[in-house]
Amino acid sequence: FSGADLADGSCAHPTIPDRVSPLLPANHVTMTKGTGLVHTAPAHGMEDYSVASHHQLPTDCLVDESGYFTEAAGSELKNKNVLEEGNETVIKMLQAAGSLLKEEKYVHSYPYDWRTKKPVIIRASKQWFVNTADVKAAARDALKKVKVIPTSAVNRMLEMLDRRTFWCISRQRCWGVP
Repeated sequence: FSGADLADGSCAHPTIPDRVSPLLPANHVTMTKGTGLVHTAPAHGMEDYSVASHHQLPTDCLVDESGYFTEAAGSELKNKNVLEEGNETVIKMLQAAGSLLKEEKYVHSYPYDWRTKKPVIIRASKQWFVNTADVKAAARDALKKVKVIPTSAVNRMLEMLDRRTFWCISRQRCWGVP
């Protein structure tokens, strides 16, 4: 059968009792990029987030800022590092539930932090979205007080301000840090 036959179905969550997960179609899931069926983690990737937003699903993040499972992940996983003992605990939980079909070592292509050389875990965080017109006006006013060299760069900056559709105030990292 095809993946489309499973659309609008649901399955039990393998590690969170009483949680039901919907089976949803997604354009980024194809037979050429894997099995055609994958889990969705809306708080941990742009494609998954887009699918969740389209279907009005919550984007609960079960991982804290330091890479440890939160209480929402369950007592067995709480305070375990997701890339270390957390991985092993999940495998044991799946085995105990009779939900593990196969286990094999796989080198995941995480993005890496250029300074620490450690994998970066993408996770959703709270953001504050503000009125675009107010931000544009404030940015234009602030730009008038800045000495820009070369002066021709001011026009490029003003054009960028005019094209910007979304503004998000974020305190996730220091300015100038990749």
